Amino acid sequence: MQTDAQYEADLLSAYDAGKLKSVATKSELSKLRAAARATAIKDRRVNIRLSAGDLQDIQVRALEEGMPYQTLIASVLHKYVAGKLQERKAPGKARSTAARRGGRRTKSTA
Repeated sequence: MQTDAQYEADLLSAYDAGKLKSVATKSELSKLRAAARATAIKDRRVNIRLSAGDLQDIQVRALEEGMPYQTLIASVLHKYVAGKLQERKAPGKARSTAARRGGRRTKSTA
């Protein structure tokens, strides 16, 4: 079994030899560029409070997207204010957020 150090050494050797090729699609690269542009100008700081469950879900989603969770949050907010954010149901995810979080429910105060 290969150790982490051996794997990293092999990876660096492959990179230096020019043996690595990008597997990102044009669509993926486009999404990443858009996220970078949306968060490139950072001239204001904002603090918000989120539920622990929402923050955990955001962090997992950001990990899946390969970006920091703050960048994901900024990108989503940018898309929302630009009118480019569209709600859609994820395939195969019929369970509610409360069900995913172990059945916790909050009482509405409206």
